[in-house]
Amino acid sequence: MTTTFENPAALLNAVGQHLGFSAWEEIDQQRINLFADATGDHQWIHVDPEKAAAGPFGKTIAHGYLTLSMANLFLPQIMRVENTSMGVNYGCEKVRFPAAVPVGSRIRGGGEVVSAEEVKGGVQVVVRMTIEIEGNERPACVLDTISRFFP
Repeated sequence: MTTTFENPAALLNAVGQHLGFSAWEEIDQQRINLFADATGDHQWIHVDPEKAAAGPFGKTIAHGYLTLSMANLFLPQIMRVENTSMGVNYGCEKVRFPAAVPVGSRIRGGGEVVSAEEVKGGVQVVVRMTIEIEGNERPACVLDTISRFFP
């Protein structure tokens, strides 16, 4: 489900609004390995299925920063701002990883508008995104994304 805003100014009235949820996305070993190659983080809990099977999680797990980076995939699925010349990622705050994401899990992102304010030439919005693991009570990641939209 995508929540659509007519323009950046419409975000100013959206504080407290839940934006819905993205599609589920499987985290497979290939994605984990590609992330390891991109970042140089080849720790065995991520990339060695044989050793990880005897480890604390019973299988490989996604990197926390891989899980965090999925916010970039999920945010446009739950929120669209029309009549913009540009939208930019401005950063994030309060990032937490309450639960590991085992290989083969499916995750999705849900979001709520926490704040919105005018900034020079546009609107800055903070969306609290919760990245859920299918069938798990605890989320994989909770973060406040900061985006700026310009008309």
